[in-house]
Amino acid sequence: MIAITLPDGSVRQYEKGTTAMQVALSISEGLARNVLAAEVNGEVWDASRAIQEDATVKLLTWNDQQGKSTFWHSSAHLLAEALEALYPGVKFGIGPAIETGFYYDVDFGDREFSSEEFKLIEEKMLELAKQKEVFERKSVSKADALAYFTEKGDEYKLDLIKDLEDGKITFYTQGHFTDLCRGPHIPNTGFIKAIKLTNVAGAYWRGDESRKQLTRIYGVTFPKASELSDYLKFIEEAKKRDHRKLGKELELFAFSEKVGAGLPLWLPKGAALRQKLQDFLQRAQIKAGYEPVVTPHIGHKQLYITSGHYEKYGADAFQPIHTPVEGEEFFLKPMNCPHHCEIYKTKPRSYKDLPVRFAEFGTVYRYEQSGELHGLTRVRGFTQDDAHLFCRPDQVKDEFKKVIDLVLYVFGALGFNDFTAQVSLRDPENRTKYIGSDDNWALAEAAIIEAAAEKELPTVVEYGEAAFYGPKLDFMVKDALGRKWQLGTIQVDYNLPERFELEYTGSDNQKHRPVMIHRAPFGSLERFVAVLIEHCAGQFPLWLAPEQFIVLPVSEKYEDSAKNLLESLNNSDIRGLIDLRDEKVGRKIRDAEVKKIPYMLIVGEKETESGTVSVRKHGSVDLGSMSPQAFKELLIKEITV
Repeated sequence: MIAITLPDGSVRQYEKGTTAMQVALSISEGLARNVLAAEVNGEVWDASRAIQEDATVKLLTWNDQQGKSTFWHSSAHLLAEALEALYPGVKFGIGPAIETGFYYDVDFGDREFSSEEFKLIEEKMLELAKQKEVFERKSVSKADALAYFTEKGDEYKLDLIKDLEDGKITFYTQGHFTDLCRGPHIPNTGFIKAIKLTNVAGAYWRGDESRKQLTRIYGVTFPKASELSDYLKFIEEAKKRDHRKLGKELELFAFSEKVGAGLPLWLPKGAALRQKLQDFLQRAQIKAGYEPVVTPHIGHKQLYITSGHYEKYGADAFQPIHTPVEGEEFFLKPMNCPHHCEIYKTKPRSYKDLPVRFAEFGTVYRYEQSGELHGLTRVRGFTQDDAHLFCRPDQVKDEFKKVIDLVLYVFGALGFNDFTAQVSLRDPENRTKYIGSDDNWALAEAAIIEAAAEKELPTVVEYGEAAFYGPKLDFMVKDALGRKWQLGTIQVDYNLPERFELEYTGSDNQKHRPVMIHRAPFGSLERFVAVLIEHCAGQFPLWLAPEQFIVLPVSEKYEDSAKNLLESLNNSDIRGLIDLRDEKVGRKIRDAEVKKIPYMLIVGEKETESGTVSVRKHGSVDLGSMSPQAFKELLIKEITV
């Protein structure tokens, strides 16, 4: 007999070789009907896999993220089975689950493929799903695996197998389709009741632009048809909020092929929005004791060799810049931190000087692959709201708490109220991949955990997710549609102070290494603006809106009155503009609604004679007539709140 410990702490005895599905059946048939996989001693398994020793078991359903991921990975196999049936000779790359469903990279040979074929594939997938094909796991030797895919003629699987260790290779088969896969999978295809293929794109094999471009087919599946209907409504709302669409409509940013892919151009309204964000954080940082610094966009190659960034980013970065001096090379900076380390070294530091806090809105450059570029969320040039704090080990906790306060202030001001803080710690089983002493790690990890607890943050702890140089705290924010984004990070670093030989003189008159804290509440301005646009659907908080109001004269006769009103309000540090087009006022109102301008001020005969304005709020809300002074007070009150 073996002992199975369940999540509630209860322990049950079962025969050796019992499966998670049998455990579920012993609890209730209703539970068993919903079990997709199981977590056994922290590892996700097939529900049909035999458990041979005492174990902690969690049964996974659609309500668990790991259950959902297993469901979608199995759906990728179902997609591949349907494709192989419909397009004989097709070859396959990889087919993982992703946060919003799954994809499979496919080589159709010389055949052109388009989304017009989605319906045919979906129907085939549903046909196969209804057959309730069981996912069967089989261990195979490396020689047998190579032989199978050699005979099949699938060079992509052969390429994957080359990197696998003999004795740890598994195949999964459902119906007439067999794939190289480590699993796990759902019990059978019958769990899949609703299918939607969502997109088709190109993807280079193994992300290498020198290799063949495959066709990447994206999809999503559900255990109930009603959930697909809800998802499609969600997608429609997401399309309306797409920052690329709204960015164009609101005239915030643009891209130019002549400038280069992934290099955004900020238009006047977008630049105003961006500047407001920078000013907002700059004021908060200076109040919190940060010192603004400015560093170049480039640095000597040796700077990034010292920091380790050349090793990490060099192969995938913009190539070094060669000067007229033979052998001299510069590098577009991928990070701001090496420059800040050099600023720290410009003079001797005492323990009494610490902490030192340097802050910079520094633009960095990374050569992201063209297939990975996406609006402002994935670009090749972006500005980080970067700051680096240099402190004594005993100051880490207090500095962390102060940074948390700053992050929460930023989130609150911008309406991001639903978030989780992820505490990323060392892998307790494998400490060889981390640098720094155990004492320093223990101090840093305790400081992060205690700081998060004292600030009453909703947290999750992830072991093995720490950076190699230290633990960190990442803020995972939910937007208005419930999507998760990583915004804001705080990281502890023992590595760069060591690499750059940073020092301070301690109270013992000896030299010591400071601890370095990296922090960025926005992360990058580009990505933050993209998330903000989609979160608020382009309806920015009034204090941040590039244009807070627009004056709409009813006709040319009232333009002078409208101009006087605009000048008066702009002199009150309220931002607005005037629409002097020869259009009817109804058209002007509709256009202002599309541009999501918060307030519309209509000026006609009645308003000119009475010295008032008719005020409309975005969303077709009529606030009636009021004096210009009353309108000023209305805006100032809303901005202050």
